[in-house]
Amino acid sequence: MALSTAELGQRIAAARRDAGLTQAECATRAGLHRSALAKIETGGRGVGAMELANIAEAVDIRIEWLFDEAPAAVISRRRERGSDAPSPSVDRMVERAARETEFLQCLGVGLELPPSPAFDYPATDEQTETAAAAARRLLGYDGDEPTDDLARAAEGMGLLTFSLALGDEGADGASMLLTEGGVAVINGTRAVGRRRLTLAHEIGHYVFADEYSTDWAVANAQAEGIEARIDRFARALLLPRAALRERWRGGDDTRTDAVLIASEYRVDMSTLAQRLAELDVAPAAEVHRVRQTRTRQADIVDYGLIVPVELEPPTLPEAYSKAVLRAYRGEEISAARALGLLFDAWDEEELPELPKLPHDAIWSFVS
Repeated sequence: MALSTAELGQRIAAARRDAGLTQAECATRAGLHRSALAKIETGGRGVGAMELANIAEAVDIRIEWLFDEAPAAVISRRRERGSDAPSPSVDRMVERAARETEFLQCLGVGLELPPSPAFDYPATDEQTETAAAAARRLLGYDGDEPTDDLARAAEGMGLLTFSLALGDEGADGASMLLTEGGVAVINGTRAVGRRRLTLAHEIGHYVFADEYSTDWAVANAQAEGIEARIDRFARALLLPRAALRERWRGGDDTRTDAVLIASEYRVDMSTLAQRLAELDVAPAAEVHRVRQTRTRQADIVDYGLIVPVELEPPTLPEAYSKAVLRAYRGEEISAARALGLLFDAWDEEELPELPKLPHDAIWSFVS
């Protein structure tokens, strides 16, 4: 794609800001003077090939992404309510996941994904509960069973999930709706219950295919309303209404019920407490006690609980990883490119051995 000096400078500036870097920080990483980078960004001077490569490395993107348009996609982010801090690491990773997925799809290596089911957006709590039940069926969960291995189930619906350690700052996760399927990035630094809730939330954005982008620097009442509705969808997906009403006894059994249900359905106590409250299953005193409950080592031993490790980072989608290996075995990509596509979660020695070419194969490469 041909870009003018000014257009390329604008994209460099945007990439730097997305990386959360000042001009001075980016220039230092790229081996440039800050004034030189400032002129490049404003179109005051051109940029050499090596300078461009160094800038791309400084902001942690592939150099060609400065020339290619980002995927035409809808992005959503999930974070603590009321927080307006930027999330450059999550934003960059979800764009990277989208670009790499579309790259593999263009190679034709078997990464075809079904489209979003595009549910009608729910206008009421009851419609939200109905939508969550329908999504559970599409994901392959019968009745009120726990949503074990949620990322694999979402993959079957067309949503690829990448769980990566992105640190304690910024959003819990983000997702993009693509032409074919979608991608979700989960901040694997979070605890497992929060990771699963985040994925359930992003599944909500995916199944509703909602056409909005949340700007967390600007108060947006409409976006807050959408997020609240999808938060309820996520809780309903993880904790079906019928199961909770059937199993909750409360009273003297409040703590035991909380520990057993949270473990079986792999949710945190905050999610369980909020679900009990919104379904009016437990009185306020019991809800408060659930919020204060922590699963102890003694509980794990006494009740034979299984400690979940779901979405432990780095976790990549199976279909995506297999597509990378097919591209590598077909010599469509190099080992270095394969490792980049695998988000550097693999070492080169973990890649499969390629068959050695016969001695006379050289003649197929020369005229």
